[in-house]
Amino acid sequence: MINNPEIYTLAFYNIENLFDTKNDPLTHDDDFLPNSLKRWTPKRYQKKLLKLGTVISKIGNENSNSAPDIIGLAEVENEKVVKDLVNSKNLIEENYSYIHYDSMDERGVDVALIYKSDRFQVINSETFSVYLENDKGEQDYTRDVLLVQGLLNNENINVIVNHWSSKREGEKETEFKRIAAANVVISIIKKLKEEKPEAKIIVMGDFNDNPNSKSILSLQEQGNLFNPFKTVWSRSNGSLNHNFQWNMFDQILFSTNFFDVSSSSLIYHNAEVFNSKFLTQYKGKFKGQPFRTFVGRKYTGGYSDHFPVFLQLKTS
Repeated sequence: MINNPEIYTLAFYNIENLFDTKNDPLTHDDDFLPNSLKRWTPKRYQKKLLKLGTVISKIGNENSNSAPDIIGLAEVENEKVVKDLVNSKNLIEENYSYIHYDSMDERGVDVALIYKSDRFQVINSETFSVYLENDKGEQDYTRDVLLVQGLLNNENINVIVNHWSSKREGEKETEFKRIAAANVVISIIKKLKEEKPEAKIIVMGDFNDNPNSKSILSLQEQGNLFNPFKTVWSRSNGSLNHNFQWNMFDQILFSTNFFDVSSSSLIYHNAEVFNSKFLTQYKGKFKGQPFRTFVGRKYTGGYSDHFPVFLQLKTS
């Protein structure tokens, strides 16, 4: 009898501004209200939840025949939208649990983690802030880094979820922000390894940098991580497209002990961008690019401006 290895899918998805339709006076959410220029109505919000649920339920299921076990999310406004997402029509039967903390990000967007609690048993979760300053020496608030620790296939794993600062004000001008975030993650990894030298670590996120960027190379080297998305990324493959060039800002890196059959019951299997045709623009000059919810202020009714990425581990 052939022993069929079990597959575990871990994914990351920047879901492009999942805001509810209520005004939060503490954040810059005014674009996403029913009376805003974007006309973010309850109907559009519900449609987005359904669409995202469809995507998440299908990530990686060619190999595993089931929705992902763990998904890191970027660009969620608050706990309510995460709860609405896991309870939406296309996801409710997956029985996802979630972890979310509010950060001090000025736009009011955070990272979160959703997971199948029958497959991944959470032991601990906490957040770490990235300290940045603006030109005036005032604190510049950004998304926190989320650490979730738990048991996957009865093995302790540490999942670190990120959404690093964007390049909106220029790549060089903002590089220090992403290097600061990388240094926070490196310090988390060092602490985990001090407590347990053989700690199994997975770092996922929208890093707003490519695999060959200084911040990612530093994280990979100092954290002793393997980045499978270095080779997944190509001229015709990425997680988002800017000026008709593919970028791989969304990546999942992991500690090299996931290659070691003797010390791990979970072994690295594969890594991919989930870019099924239904997720893409189907015509016009942007054909093949992610089908997004908005282009500027124009509502297009798509999914996100990013494709999800995922990696799969198999039982050894």
